[in-house]
Amino acid sequence: MDVLLSLSQSIKNVSLTIAGSKSETNRLLLLQALYPNITLYNISGSDDSRIMQKALAGNDAVIDVHHAGTAMRFLAAYFASREGREVTLTGSERMKERPIAILVDALRRLGAQIDYLENDGFPPLKIIGKKLNGGNVTIKAGVSSQYITALLLIAPHLRQGLKLTLEGEITSRPYINMTLGLLAEAGFKSSFSGNSVTVPAQSEIYDLKSEITIESDWSSASYFYSIVALADVGTAITLSSYKQNSLQGDSALAEIYKDLGVNTTFTENAITLTKINHHPSTVNRQLNDTPDIAQTIAVTCLGLGIGCRLTGLHTLRIKETDRLAALKKEMEKFGAEVLVTEDTLELKPITVALPKGASIETYNDHRMAMAFAPLAVRTPLTIRDAGVVSKSYPAFWDDMQKLGFLVVNL
Repeated sequence: MDVLLSLSQSIKNVSLTIAGSKSETNRLLLLQALYPNITLYNISGSDDSRIMQKALAGNDAVIDVHHAGTAMRFLAAYFASREGREVTLTGSERMKERPIAILVDALRRLGAQIDYLENDGFPPLKIIGKKLNGGNVTIKAGVSSQYITALLLIAPHLRQGLKLTLEGEITSRPYINMTLGLLAEAGFKSSFSGNSVTVPAQSEIYDLKSEITIESDWSSASYFYSIVALADVGTAITLSSYKQNSLQGDSALAEIYKDLGVNTTFTENAITLTKINHHPSTVNRQLNDTPDIAQTIAVTCLGLGIGCRLTGLHTLRIKETDRLAALKKEMEKFGAEVLVTEDTLELKPITVALPKGASIETYNDHRMAMAFAPLAVRTPLTIRDAGVVSKSYPAFWDDMQKLGFLVVNL
């Protein structure tokens, strides 16, 4: 399904309820599978979370996670620790190109039995579950934080717990802190000092929490920050449910978008985004801790006609698509001059009006679709394969219509 997206009026000042964070949901679903006394509320309705739920609840010998990167990493660790369970873990053709050797090597050092069925270092995986002892493991810290999180989530279930030494500069530290924060919320103890993370075995865990409400997804909020930044002064959108002391690294949006003319007001469990009279200039941001909002920020700057230099983006090369290459190609359709390296995107300021009717390819990447959608505030455009948003935000196009956008299926 392709959609033609446009705006024939001002943005409606409405309130939207955003579903629970996919990142938090998938972590807590795994913990719930290990400790069934935990009850979860405000679970994400995303494809990734549905895949996690189905895989954890079923007894299938072959589990296809499709494009769900978190599910692939988290389930690999989970099934490796499930004594007597044998599964083949596979995914889409793109998933088979996404590296997983760092996690598999770490799990093998804990005693896991995992074999590659096609190419070494990549899915699909044949996993024969064992009772893992745990202990000390060293893992490279400058790679996807999902590898680290996968190990931390099974750590309380290991006989000896886990002491994880992170080697090198840590990538996406907020996602590790999120994992440890959720462990703490559930009642699990941990410590994170320097480059060492320790989670004790379950024999040392007491008072597990039985009910947990998942905070709404800050990554999903990023698209509304972009819409407000591109809209008229005075435009306001209210989103719920959000906390000022969020565990999600992408809550940095509230600070980042100040530079783009968006003020964030916290009231009870909601945030109100308001466009203020502000003239932004070139944006320079290190996004090592928040790479998932890089696409949104880059497209916001494109819509405002300002330049940006975003660094710390090396993990974007191994996502659903090569997000740096995809951003460059699609932004150039609007006359943008974009330079990318292995970890940097630089956008030059644009002095001409955005062309009408550009057609945006999404590359099986939900964030490409949603990051470019706010440009419809400034100019009509087509989003190809728009249904890809179901990966993280199935209600996205419905919510765009509530704001006053015209969403026409082609």
